[in-house]
Amino acid sequence: MGEQYHVSVMPNECIETLDVKSGGIYFDATLGGGGHSELILRKGGSVVAVDRDSDAIDYVTRKFAKIPEFEGRYKIVHDNFKNVKQVLRDCGINELDGAIADLGISSRQVDDAERGFSYSKDGELDMRMDREQELSALSVVNEYSEEQLSRIIFTYGEERFARKIAADIVRERKRSPIETTGRLSELIQRSVPPRKNGHPAKKTFQALRIEVNNELSGLGEALCDMVDLLKPKARLCVLTFHSLEDRIVKQTFASLATDCICDKSLPICVCGHKATVKQTGKALRPTEKETELNSRSKSATLRAVEKL
Repeated sequence: MGEQYHVSVMPNECIETLDVKSGGIYFDATLGGGGHSELILRKGGSVVAVDRDSDAIDYVTRKFAKIPEFEGRYKIVHDNFKNVKQVLRDCGINELDGAIADLGISSRQVDDAERGFSYSKDGELDMRMDREQELSALSVVNEYSEEQLSRIIFTYGEERFARKIAADIVRERKRSPIETTGRLSELIQRSVPPRKNGHPAKKTFQALRIEVNNELSGLGEALCDMVDLLKPKARLCVLTFHSLEDRIVKQTFASLATDCICDKSLPICVCGHKATVKQTGKALRPTEKETELNSRSKSATLRAVEKL
């Protein structure tokens, strides 16, 4: 496995916003190549990190084992960050000095054709972040109904040609199962008009990935759970990479930062809701220099809240 597993996006901005303190305990919701966890550890913090991808777990475990000063200050768990409360309970941790969630797909997952995430590299259709789960892109593409495919591609990919793509997939799979990313990508390119910006298959592949990994369901609830675990003045930082997940993060943070969430037509507050966080400022975007060095950072947005 290559030395460059994953390039962290906006690493300095993330760590500065997180305001890492030596001796603090932090939760890394998406370990990936360990970039954010490593920066926290180098600033003297301790980390509990999770990832659904066993490849990431294995890579970072080996990497951190070679750094003596990290010994005893990190715990790496193969799990979904949506189970954050149980994960920390199992580690004997009741509160956090901060948490970070990088919701993007890792560079390794995209670059490894065998993982089946890439529309530009031919490999078996897969897209599972956790390869122990049953549902894969292979089964979605070949077993979902035309109506289901159309809904997923339109909703999760925001693809206006969703119906045409779904119909073409169903027609093509009748000839023989669609088993590779290359064949699916070529089919989609024939299904939609040429585009000036972005690969024609990008939106559909995003939609399939979200469906396979159930990425959006429970995201808002998981963010609330992380906030519940924060100490006063501790921060939660979240990196998003497409409008669907960013909308969930933005709305969740806005709700947590608002005292009353009643219907505005009501004359008085009846919900009793009290703000638990304050937003740390405007959302941050990568610098022009970073996007030139790492094109995958272009769509990134960093949002953060601080526990009251």
